Amino acid sequence: MGKIIAIANQKGGVGKTTTSINLAASLAVLEYKTLLVDADPQANSTSGIGFDPRTVKASIYECLVNDLSPREAIQHTDTPYLDLLPAHIDLVGAEIEMINLHEREYKMRRILDEVKDEYDFIVIDCSPSLGLITINALSASDSVIIPVQCEYFALEGLGKLLNTIKIVQNRLNTALEIEGILLTMYDVRLRLSNQVVEEVRSHFNELVFDTIIQRNTRLSEAPSFGIAVIMHDANCKGAINYLNLAREILQKNNLIKEEAEHVSV
Repeated sequence: MGKIIAIANQKGGVGKTTTSINLAASLAVLEYKTLLVDADPQANSTSGIGFDPRTVKASIYECLVNDLSPREAIQHTDTPYLDLLPAHIDLVGAEIEMINLHEREYKMRRILDEVKDEYDFIVIDCSPSLGLITINALSASDSVIIPVQCEYFALEGLGKLLNTIKIVQNRLNTALEIEGILLTMYDVRLRLSNQVVEEVRSHFNELVFDTIIQRNTRLSEAPSFGIAVIMHDANCKGAINYLNLAREILQKNNLIKEEAEHVSV
């Protein structure tokens, strides 16, 4: 039974897609069968893992709106153990098309329930909004990771997101937990980055992951090659950071495989 993790923050540019791609790839490298779900109309997870959203024939849009089986849309990637449920631009209209559907908040849960047993992890890249598709993702998930960038205004909007999560927990998905708050875009040279780390940790304590994602050129380059950073340069800081995040999540969930502990990159 796979664990479903949504990567969500309505604020743009905080590293949601980067985290979705690289966490999913890191779990796959550790030999956990992982499905990356692109639930963002910008389809950056789809292109970032090597697929052209313009040529995708079947996507999560068809699953949500036309009840297509996810098995008909899932693509195998070049990374062993990693599959993709892609998106394309049509997803931008899905919220309007779903508005009159019965139990519209649970469409994604039904889609993922079909394949949940086939994966160890399902990672959902949410769009930078708190619209119906993001609500669907939270309703379908076991937990949510909230990326927060180490920059000015880092905590802006976080209260609104936490309030939305609370509403989902109360009304739609009582089992939803916060997996953790992930600090991203950390620059060790900047005093501001260190101040943000202190501020977030003092506000949220044990909710904050020990792993911090540092600013890294290789991390920024990797999507242009259509691969995760661990496939681009396994020894760079970005790859090591995300592998550490994957291991931290595995330890937190008591899911470490013996052989996974010996995987090195």
